[in-house]
Amino acid sequence: MNIMEVNDLSPLAERMRPTQLVDYLGQEHLTGKGSILHNAIIQERIPSLILWGPPGVGKTTLAQIVSKQLNIPFYTLSAINSGVKDIRGVFDSVKKQGLFGGHRAILFIDEIHRFSKSQQDSLLGAVEKGLVTLIGATTENPSFEVIPALLSRCQVYTLKPLEKEHLDLLLKNAIENDVLLKKKKIKIKEYDALYRYSGGDARRLLNVLELVVNSSQGNKVEIDNKAVSKVVHENPALYDKTGEMHYDVISAFIKSIRGSDPNAAVYYLARMIEGGEDAKFIARRLVVLAAEDIGNANPNALILAQSTFEAINLVGWPEGRIILSQTVIYLAASAKSNAAYMAIEKAIEEVRNSGDLSIPLHLRNAPTKLMKDLNYGKEYQYPHSYEGNFYDQEYMPKEIKGKSFFEPGDNNRENEMRKYLRSKWKNKYGY
Repeated sequence: MNIMEVNDLSPLAERMRPTQLVDYLGQEHLTGKGSILHNAIIQERIPSLILWGPPGVGKTTLAQIVSKQLNIPFYTLSAINSGVKDIRGVFDSVKKQGLFGGHRAILFIDEIHRFSKSQQDSLLGAVEKGLVTLIGATTENPSFEVIPALLSRCQVYTLKPLEKEHLDLLLKNAIENDVLLKKKKIKIKEYDALYRYSGGDARRLLNVLELVVNSSQGNKVEIDNKAVSKVVHENPALYDKTGEMHYDVISAFIKSIRGSDPNAAVYYLARMIEGGEDAKFIARRLVVLAAEDIGNANPNALILAQSTFEAINLVGWPEGRIILSQTVIYLAASAKSNAAYMAIEKAIEEVRNSGDLSIPLHLRNAPTKLMKDLNYGKEYQYPHSYEGNFYDQEYMPKEIKGKSFFEPGDNNRENEMRKYLRSKWKNKYGY
């Protein structure tokens, strides 16, 4: 296995960072032989990219491998502490490369979702002209966080969480190949705690392994769940918003709102705020929850959640905590229904099973004379022309006539829906 040439004092995760595509683990759908990205790297025709995925799955490593494969300069900026001035500095450096540099370089921007609109705007010209190949890394959905103009100039690749088989290989490679660890006799007796505390993050996994090894006396090291737990609890920095604790807290937060417990929901909200969680991440989850878990039991929930997301963008921290608290309490105390969520899940399953069924003739559009001659739309009855703005006609494809996807929940608003539908459709919506 080829690894980076770093000194013995570098962290284990840095010492074990692969430098060749053949050693890159966990993203076979992107980098496996014959994949689009693999072919682009081999052909040295890399477009600007946005790498989207959870922490520790290899976004930075992949960017470095691309740079090495193309044998062109690699510039890196962090959106946390870099601004427009730094971006322009990179562009100036690339231009000064002259003929020898070919006016080409990789510009890697970590956490690109933290760049403001003006900062992202400053990238457009250089990316458009091909002065730099941009590779942005983000843990957030780029559709929300990257401006459309920049997103349209980039290919978006989704990196998946690492599987157990990948984590097994990481540990094996580190123990057998690392310049320091291979000098010791290391035996892993239990893996559960290592994997639990890593949360599928390769960097965190290797950090935990290194801490456990360094805390042991002598060359013989036996690793079990107890030893790992002891080391992790003595190093609070291992708990952060990008690791397992992040996913545990957001899970508890969502489940507390779904379970109608505002006290617990506000507590987990406070945990996330104190942990430095991104306010927009919290607000986005509330928008999804309002539709998934409350739905038509209280349509105002989605309106409030959307308003909360907009308000958070407007005021930010620390006042944003008050807005989030109000909305969290409202959603937790609201009536609940997952009827809309279940309806679309059932409908999608039906579409996948039955395929593109023929649309009934009376529902088809008829913009041409030929279509009208074929009776497209001929039998359609306009509901507003009838009493009660309703006419009993079939809207489903004949193959699934009578199929039911929507089942109203047992709450005041959806009971009203049930009553209305039953009054119009009789047995068809008898529930």
